[in-house]
Amino acid sequence: MEGVDVSEASLSTGIAQRYATAVFELAKEDKKLAAVEKDLDALDQALADSPELMAMISSPVYARSEQTKAVTALAQKMKLSPAITGALGVMGEKRRLFVLPQFIAGLRDAIAADKGEVTAEVTAAKAMTKAQQDKLAKALNAAVGKDVKINVSVDESLIGGLVVKVGSKMIDSSIRSKLNALQNSMKEVG
Repeated sequence: MEGVDVSEASLSTGIAQRYATAVFELAKEDKKLAAVEKDLDALDQALADSPELMAMISSPVYARSEQTKAVTALAQKMKLSPAITGALGVMGEKRRLFVLPQFIAGLRDAIAADKGEVTAEVTAAKAMTKAQQDKLAKALNAAVGKDVKINVSVDESLIGGLVVKVGSKMIDSSIRSKLNALQNSMKEVG
């Protein structure tokens, strides 16, 4: 059963990546990457704020034409750039709106790579202040040798410390992982 989920996820990622690459190349050629980046923030916010929108893009109940009309109207209302509006229209017509979250992530990655940035996914036990985030970004910049943009999420089960993921590298300095390691070493002794 889990194998099906993995193949569906990789299929979605592949589809999303093709759209993201096409929009990235178009926006770069037209020198509109900054506008597209603002659109991605707006779309991310719309998806986060509207369970109805998430349901609409992922539900097979809506007809292709209804999805396309709804997403095109939304794009116009949000004053999204022509590149993003066009991509949403095509995704609607081809019944591919369900990959919108992966499309946003893929396009963000392409823009960041173009700017020489890398994103660090940081999970903290509690919310980080702006000063703490800046200090962490500076330390990561020195370690990675690129500009590091930080996405922070909170997971109180960490108890304390941080889990930092940059690309395929993960640094887990959380108290939870230290306690787990201690517990495992105690099991080996006993």
